[in-house]
Amino acid sequence: MAVALSLPSPPSPARRRRPLPGPQRASRQRLRSALIEARPVPAAKTKGGGSAGRGHYAMELAVETQAPAAASTAPLSIISTDRTVDMQAEVRALARAANATVYSPQVLAAKYASQPLRVLLRMMEIITALGTFALKLSVDQRRGQLDQRKRQRAVELTKTLTRLGPTFVKIGQGLSTRPDICPPEYLEELAELQQDALPTFPNEEAFACIERELGMPLDSLYSAISAEPIAAASLGQVYKAQLKCSGQVVAIKVQRPGIEEAIGLDFYLLRGIGFLINKYVDFISTNAVALIDEFAKRVYQELNYVQEGQNARRFKKLYADKKEVLVPDIYWDYTSAKVLTMDWVNGVKLSEQEAIEKQGLKMLDLVNVGVQCSLRQLLEYGFFHADPHPGNLLATPEGKLAFIDFGMMSETPEEARSAIIGHVVHMVNRDYDAMARDYYALNFLTCDVDVSPIVPALRNFFDDALNSTVSELNFKTIVDGLGNVLYQYPFNVPAYYALILRSLTVLEGLALYADPNFKVLAASYPYFAKRLLTDPNPYLRDALIDLLFKDGRFRWNRLENLLVQGRKDKDFTTKEALQPVLKLLLGPDGEELRVLLVKEAVCVTEAIVLGTMIDAYKSIPDFMKGLINNGNTSGPFKLSDGEQARMLELRDRVLRIWSLLRSSDDFDPSLLQPILQVLEEPEARNLGGRVFGGITQRLAARLLQQVLRYPTTTAVPR
Repeated sequence: MAVALSLPSPPSPARRRRPLPGPQRASRQRLRSALIEARPVPAAKTKGGGSAGRGHYAMELAVETQAPAAASTAPLSIISTDRTVDMQAEVRALARAANATVYSPQVLAAKYASQPLRVLLRMMEIITALGTFALKLSVDQRRGQLDQRKRQRAVELTKTLTRLGPTFVKIGQGLSTRPDICPPEYLEELAELQQDALPTFPNEEAFACIERELGMPLDSLYSAISAEPIAAASLGQVYKAQLKCSGQVVAIKVQRPGIEEAIGLDFYLLRGIGFLINKYVDFISTNAVALIDEFAKRVYQELNYVQEGQNARRFKKLYADKKEVLVPDIYWDYTSAKVLTMDWVNGVKLSEQEAIEKQGLKMLDLVNVGVQCSLRQLLEYGFFHADPHPGNLLATPEGKLAFIDFGMMSETPEEARSAIIGHVVHMVNRDYDAMARDYYALNFLTCDVDVSPIVPALRNFFDDALNSTVSELNFKTIVDGLGNVLYQYPFNVPAYYALILRSLTVLEGLALYADPNFKVLAASYPYFAKRLLTDPNPYLRDALIDLLFKDGRFRWNRLENLLVQGRKDKDFTTKEALQPVLKLLLGPDGEELRVLLVKEAVCVTEAIVLGTMIDAYKSIPDFMKGLINNGNTSGPFKLSDGEQARMLELRDRVLRIWSLLRSSDDFDPSLLQPILQVLEEPEARNLGGRVFGGITQRLAARLLQQVLRYPTTTAVPR
């Protein structure tokens, strides 16, 4: 982590001065000629054999982090002072961004309604560009040349989207991570939109923007700066520089001039299309205007680099505690609405599998880190990175996954987080009635809508999709299936949910790029298991009960699977898993569970006792077996082969679960002590007696049956 720097406050606007043209040019030339001693890494080769050129540096866009300060050994007064200085710098950055533009449909409507000619020209530009491309595809299809010209058309589409501007570049970025939608040729070409190698704007404009925004000459801020942009994305371009104050190597993102105008006009047009969809397209029940407004709001937030800096800080605080995750720090005294300065991180884009593996790293390990971190974002704290395309995810030489570019973020409401996990549990259980009711908690349906007609539609889709296990399903399969249901009924999908779908589908597309057989849902199991076992949330508590109990019987196999999967999450602890379960079991609302516990305790005890006796009998010599049974070689236990196998399976499973608990590094038998304490409480005073009585009766019945040689009819549950 970089140390916060304290710099002199930038001059107030009244005191700011522009350097004279001559000295200004000389100053910039000195900086450019310095070019930072830490020169850029040579460009890597692309799959096609050519150099990735400037675009490769987007993959390097991550920090040559200086050795971290020994914060743990620093005096508390120094730490407090650093935090105070950092907060003061952030306040100054907020003041510089006070007039940043925010998304307002009303302001855009008032502005462009008076410019019909400009609107018409832009609309014609979009229609002409995309229409021409569609016409070429149609001609190729008629001539039977669709396959032969895929590469050529993919190149043309990439150039077309680039010419149309930032809005369409983002659309292309999304398509480039969906191998289930686009052919390989299109994926490779559209991936160029994520190489941060888009057309640049002049350095003079960028440097003037830095000086204007920060209120100081360039040579007062940096001891060196790269002669050309290291990367150029849709909203801005990036330079590599060295701070004059500290020598820290940083990345400086400078916003494109006129970007607000270009994006504003596009969203004005898209919003008009959204109105037409809402009015005339019946099979789309989702509010298209609301979705466009949500997306536009996020893009406008990307234009405010101070907001992006705050997003990065919040993201770092919530998620960078995992050692596999890296988040660059922000330098507030060098940040404004149009200039963002952050740590420089050395890394390789997550889409560059060959380059990653050359460093001795495993692509799928990094993808798994991304999956777990994304689930944590979506379902634990609710603050998530809504644009995790490969240009924003880097693999560092140390094997960390670095998140950069925090312009597009969103939040999941707390109630929805638990409802999503519960929805997965109900899907696993094929409890379609509960799945339908989940849509109330997800705000897909209002409480006055009857969900009973939705249940058959869910059953028809999932009974077919779940022929295999849930872990073998792709996320897209579920999205498509639920999409068909959504179109048939009065669903109103919240705008934030669209960003969740986008985030997960992009991540799945990235995973499929690395391994066509990769299953995001299977990789998600450890996180879901940990949440179900450790979260005391009432909604998740009910979901856990639904998962573990069926028709009054306990599913030991699922508990074992949950523990096995939960242990794959490095943050999982037995203490966290046991405490919510014990609290639920021993609480005032746990009587129903206590009844089930008595029944299961009887069955488990019987399985352990008889199973041990069976094993002991099998281990003695054959001549002794004859003596014990008076010549009856069938054995002393009148159990069918099937019942004996089920009993031994239950015993072995319970012993494996106990072994899983005990093998945990943080296991403490004292955690079970509350069970003894609760036996003294009035409402559970007879719990121990009930368990003991049930075990005694069960074993006595077994013994009597053996003595009288009556066939047993008691079945041991699975």
